[in-house]
Amino acid sequence: MSKSKFETSLESGVHNQLQSLVGSWKGTTKTWFEPGVVADESPMEGTIRSILGGRFVIHEYNGSLTDQPFEGIAIYGHDIPNNNFQSAWIDSFHMGTGIMLSSGAPTTSGFSVLGSYGGPDFPEPWGWRTVVELLDNDNLIITAYNISPEGQEDKATETVYKRVG
Repeated sequence: MSKSKFETSLESGVHNQLQSLVGSWKGTTKTWFEPGVVADESPMEGTIRSILGGRFVIHEYNGSLTDQPFEGIAIYGHDIPNNNFQSAWIDSFHMGTGIMLSSGAPTTSGFSVLGSYGGPDFPEPWGWRTVVELLDNDNLIITAYNISPEGQEDKATETVYKRVG
């Protein structure tokens, strides 16, 4: 019997690449509230684990932001029929009580997904692009960019992780 597209992907394709993110990570997160000015730099710890038989990975992380406890969760996956990466992201600072859904394409060393946010304080939606880069087996960088309604893109957060387990 032939393997399903998912089984093949898990064995040697995109889902196999997602599994390479699984592990325990420690590092530093920088946050920018205005272009070029680091507002905070704090330790960050995260765990990435496989869920639903390897269909997705979940990144659970915690640290601090401006001396306040901070935590978040991101689920990353690849939608085989539509050939795109997807994420669902929540955290205790940026997202409030919302869930950001994003989608995008592979990159040389990972993937890039784009979502948006808005509300009463932001009548025009802003973009939020997240880039996940596994530089090698032990070095992971997750960078997010804020994109104004006019298209100006600036770094918002950058987590530089080292694998610890």
